[in-house]
Amino acid sequence: MDKWCTIKAAKYIWQAIAIPKMTQEYFMLQALKEAKKAFDAGEVPVGAIITMNEKIISRGYNQVERLKDPTAHAEIIALTAAFNFLGSKYLPEATIYITLEPCLMCAGALYWSKINKVVYGAADIKNGYKKYIAPAPELESIGIAPLPFHPKTTVIANVLSEECGGLITAFFKAKR
Repeated sequence: MDKWCTIKAAKYIWQAIAIPKMTQEYFMLQALKEAKKAFDAGEVPVGAIITMNEKIISRGYNQVERLKDPTAHAEIIALTAAFNFLGSKYLPEATIYITLEPCLMCAGALYWSKINKVVYGAADIKNGYKKYIAPAPELESIGIAPLPFHPKTTVIANVLSEECGGLITAFFKAKR
């Protein structure tokens, strides 16, 4: 009897577990894996991946110290890899997942890439693009937000923000 109950329970659990759909959380976890590479290398732990049709086409993590290049942010590295992979300078059907709100430089690069969607985890109150964008309620009331991204780009914030922010916090706490 116990064996039958165990088999029935296992069958029920198996039916309840669906193959995970490629969600924003799934892809952000992939970006977090990239951020962990930066963390392990002593870099500020920011990671990014770019997807098209629910497939990862490029990855990147901060390599500023390693390359001695202040522009070697995760987003820039992922964008360059995606451009090379596709043989194109535009990404109108792609989505980038970034563990931290992009800085103004990276937001500019994302603008010029014409990327379809930007999804990020933790907010960056010190260096994120929002620090440099003045609120414009009169524009926002008619559906125009003063963002440094292409007008067709959708921005989604706070995906796994605690996990993304926790890695940054742990990094700087260890540096003190």
